[in-house]
Amino acid sequence: MPVLGPKHGLRGTAAEHIRRHVPGGHESHDVSCAPVRRPSPDKAQSTGTGAVGVTGDDRPLRCLVTGATGYLGGRLVPELLAAGHSVRCLARSPGKLRDHPWAGQAEAVRGDVTDAGAVRAAMEGMDVAYYLVHALGTGRNFEETDRRAATIFGAQARAAGIRRIVYLGGLSPSGVPEHALSAHLRSRAEVGRILLGSGVPTAVLRAAVIIGSGSASFEMLRYLTERLPVMVTPSWVRTRIQPIAVRDVLRFLVGGARLPYDVNRAFDIGGPDIVTYEEMMRRYAVVAGLPKRVIVPVPLLTPRLSSLWVGLVTPVPGALARPLVESLKHEVVCAERDIVRYVPDPPEGPVTLDRAIGLALRRVQDADVATRWSSASTPRAPSDPLPTDPDWAGGSLYTDHRERTVAASPQALWRVVEAIGGENGWYSSPLAWSLRGWLDTLVGGVGLRRGRRDATRLRVGDSLDFWRVEEIEPGRLLRLRAEMRLPGLAWLEMAVDRDQQGRTVYRQRALFHPHGLAGHAYWWGVAPFHAAVFGGMARNIAAAAESAAPEPARTH
Repeated sequence: MPVLGPKHGLRGTAAEHIRRHVPGGHESHDVSCAPVRRPSPDKAQSTGTGAVGVTGDDRPLRCLVTGATGYLGGRLVPELLAAGHSVRCLARSPGKLRDHPWAGQAEAVRGDVTDAGAVRAAMEGMDVAYYLVHALGTGRNFEETDRRAATIFGAQARAAGIRRIVYLGGLSPSGVPEHALSAHLRSRAEVGRILLGSGVPTAVLRAAVIIGSGSASFEMLRYLTERLPVMVTPSWVRTRIQPIAVRDVLRFLVGGARLPYDVNRAFDIGGPDIVTYEEMMRRYAVVAGLPKRVIVPVPLLTPRLSSLWVGLVTPVPGALARPLVESLKHEVVCAERDIVRYVPDPPEGPVTLDRAIGLALRRVQDADVATRWSSASTPRAPSDPLPTDPDWAGGSLYTDHRERTVAASPQALWRVVEAIGGENGWYSSPLAWSLRGWLDTLVGGVGLRRGRRDATRLRVGDSLDFWRVEEIEPGRLLRLRAEMRLPGLAWLEMAVDRDQQGRTVYRQRALFHPHGLAGHAYWWGVAPFHAAVFGGMARNIAAAAESAAPEPARTH
């Protein structure tokens, strides 16, 4: 995802796959999208996500997607492909798109939306440009960064002859002056104005709470409701909101590509239900089969305290929870539904809140979550080269090596390695790992609670507790880059190999590149615990592989 701080082969179309798996025969976009075969230009088709032919031109479009490594961008790409369009993705790290099911069908180019040259090059030959990035969490000046990036994007789109920009922003409360909005909503509104004034026809889609498996809003709702049968909550739980299912967001995004060229405006998008956050939690409990929740609102919890509270109870860190909470201070309800004039609702109507919750829960329970809120890179996460890469600048480097011979097949060992983290833990000193996670949370880091997108499979770019998958070579190598708050850069490598005798060997390497005196002090401060943490990890991973390996056949 070119974010400024900042994702199974089946035959047939995505819609056909969905109709086979969703009761009632209707497609849901809250699913893992399968690769699809693009039709020839004279046979363009729609999966139901958008209105084909609104512009009077049914030919497939060439779409540029920014934010493809993020939550919505990673789901939009396969929907555009299923609708017959071609897709190019602009990403700071295109390698993070390598393992997506649709990777072989979409072009990926390297670049950042603050780099005018890269943006212009990516836009060459494109018809539609999707702007799905924002600078939230990159520091106090994120509004200026957003402003600069949107200005560059709009100017380069006009210079490249882009025919349509589609931007997903936030739903602003009616009647509230912009200066009274949270910085998050204020910046989203400003970006929309900049793109609308770019000279390129722009559709600004404004949504409030998006409900879908893996979305930050859904994860916050899920964990608050499931973990707290009795809740003392902030007063904002009684603010009215209009949530929308991720399926409908994707439908409007795809349909937005074919709006008439004279349409240059913002559209409010929301689902059919207008509820309070309190009611939304109660309805989640009903759909999830939980006992009735007791919710007691109090007026004392400020947005800052609320975000810290959300960060402690849910996997969503306080830095991300705060803008979500601040956006709930005011009523966010659609003032109009003009978008349906161009992108009509499906015959069964937009997805209701209860159905959206049910679909999202099913994907979570089936471990079939295509993208998560943590798919996007963590703001300020390191992107320096691995210290063993040829272009590494050099300097101090601390390493911890562990190696063990394992009485199991390489395949059995790899299954343990690839399933590490999340609910499976880290195979050593759970107390030490938990303490490190809590400390990271307290200093504003992501902590351990992000978990995994999938219980057994990893792909490049996946978040894994407070790590991110930087490289994976199936059956051989898993390299993780630390995204915890550290005075330096850290990596953890786990490799599966064979020795000269043909025995399975597990190799583990931790690397730390310190920044300044604090970095050196940190390494030597934790060094006494390495034998227990890293040594125990290697030992227990080997033992887990051996215990899972089939017993040799006995002879009688």
